Amino acid sequence: MSSPDFSPHSLREKFLKFFEQRGHRVIPPSSLVPENDPTVLFTTAGMHPLIPYLMGEKHPEGKRLVNIQPCLRTDDIDEIGDTYHHTFFEMPGNWSLGDYWKEDAIKWSWEFLTEELKIDKNKIAISCFAGDGNAPRDDESANVWKSLGVSKKRIKFLGKKDNWWGPAGQTGPCGPDTEMFVWAGDGEPPEEFAGPEDIRWVEVWNDVFMEHDKQADGTFKELNQKNVDTGMGFERMLAVLNGADDDYKTELFWPIIQKIEEISGKKYGERSDQEYIDTGDQCWVNTRRSFRIIADHIKAAVFILTEGITPSNKLQGYVLRRLIRRAVVKGQNLGMKDDFTSKLASAVIEIYKDRFPRLKKAQMVIGAGLEEEEVKFRKTLDEGLKQFEKKLGGFGSAAFGRAAFGAGGVKKTIDGQKLFDLYQTYGFPLELSLELAKEKGTPLSEKYQDEFNKEFEKHQEISRAGIGAFRGGLADAKEETTKLHTAAHLLHSALRKVLGEHVLQKGSNITAERLRFDFSHPDKSTEEQIKKVEDLVNEQIQKNLPVEMEEMSVDEAKKSGALGVFDERYGNKVKVYTIGNFSKEICGGPHAKSTGELGTFKITNEMSSSAGIRRIKAVLE
Repeated sequence: MSSPDFSPHSLREKFLKFFEQRGHRVIPPSSLVPENDPTVLFTTAGMHPLIPYLMGEKHPEGKRLVNIQPCLRTDDIDEIGDTYHHTFFEMPGNWSLGDYWKEDAIKWSWEFLTEELKIDKNKIAISCFAGDGNAPRDDESANVWKSLGVSKKRIKFLGKKDNWWGPAGQTGPCGPDTEMFVWAGDGEPPEEFAGPEDIRWVEVWNDVFMEHDKQADGTFKELNQKNVDTGMGFERMLAVLNGADDDYKTELFWPIIQKIEEISGKKYGERSDQEYIDTGDQCWVNTRRSFRIIADHIKAAVFILTEGITPSNKLQGYVLRRLIRRAVVKGQNLGMKDDFTSKLASAVIEIYKDRFPRLKKAQMVIGAGLEEEEVKFRKTLDEGLKQFEKKLGGFGSAAFGRAAFGAGGVKKTIDGQKLFDLYQTYGFPLELSLELAKEKGTPLSEKYQDEFNKEFEKHQEISRAGIGAFRGGLADAKEETTKLHTAAHLLHSALRKVLGEHVLQKGSNITAERLRFDFSHPDKSTEEQIKKVEDLVNEQIQKNLPVEMEEMSVDEAKKSGALGVFDERYGNKVKVYTIGNFSKEICGGPHAKSTGELGTFKITNEMSSSAGIRRIKAVLE
């Protein structure tokens, strides 16, 4: 377990205090589900909530910021099961919004690593951008590292794949980065850094230098405001500092692992004949991979459920469903045939109850959500696994039993029709079937994806379980998106005037084409009410009201009557946007300058989103 000097709490405190002493304002973490940014399903990095400010908008707390942002990524979900990849993770980060640049950023990173965390300087290696046709080699960063005493042999120049960030959307801020690695192997590190392919070096921190602006035609221009955006691997760093060769041995995961041991009767690290990898030979894997996947996925599911997301076949709900069901299947590997997900959730909440008090408050909702999805999936799981073997495996009836590689049974080709049948009848997400097929060495038909999509076209966007949702949004700073963002404020006020002041925004998703707005209300709105709301919004547009912004404290915002959630996510100062006498809300922006820019507001649909939550879709014509 972690030492007192390097517990999760102490590491968070050290990081925030270090940068606060260097002129950074500590800002609260944002929601795990981005507000008004449809380019991603979840907040995948600390910079996502700051995109408007990285693009030039003024932040109420100034030009130097620091925080520790909860994040969730599914783009590398296939890597989950190793010692250091995670779906949910925390990201400590510091930012310069047009203030300091490479020298200060790199020196502070070095100082924090070597002086504050006391990491041996001889156990640090660096990578920098090698340059290409769009941007030059980053010798500036490399020279700063050399001036700090880093050997030339410990600095590796790599291409865009490894040392370039962004943009977050199709266009926008981007630039080279420099990454820091710490030696976690046995003995002394080699004199020369071979690069990230040598897994004994663990990447712990990344300093991004946003100095380019990618254009729609693929070209790059120099940014007017150059930004620094850093991101540290919190779980990885904690393991490194405590001499652990496995993130799951730190106190951020170990209580969950122990609970799995208790329920399954197996020990973390035992070998099992219930899981295998086809490497061309018969090759058994120890149970650690299943332990890690279960611990990781249930932790991520707990945090998603806390955001009010429920398992479904759409967007965030689909990711949640996939995580829970994959954990249940891996639990089956370990012999956990009774409901276990809600028991593991209790361990997750205990780990994070002080850091994220909302988890404890939502414990009953979290437990119920996990249990309901697990029970639903278990009803079809056993039969589904049998059908998987029958339709796709060709290895006999024992699901996850010992597979005969090269002997007994003919491996069948898996096509999209079979995948869809498993999805529709037995609730197997596409990716879960693909993962099982890969484990069993079952070949795929060349057109399996197209075949599946034809059977279920509406899942084409989410079937890959990637992090992207729609094009556009704040990350691309589209004029249309900005207008719809402003229209959402008018819609919010109009709903409260027509339906009642119990109405509060519960979420939104805005693309360049439409806005989607979730709000608290128990009943379906009548056609007459929808018409009144629509008319009210259009009246404000026709008045060409100015959209004005004022920075103030949270208390001042409350007293002014501004709408807001008023929870721990707000910093010391907030932006309050006022539209005439009609709307006043706390918001990060961006917005139109006046309502007259918006055009005509049209509600296209009103529906249920979840219990007590309604959803409106609207466009500007």
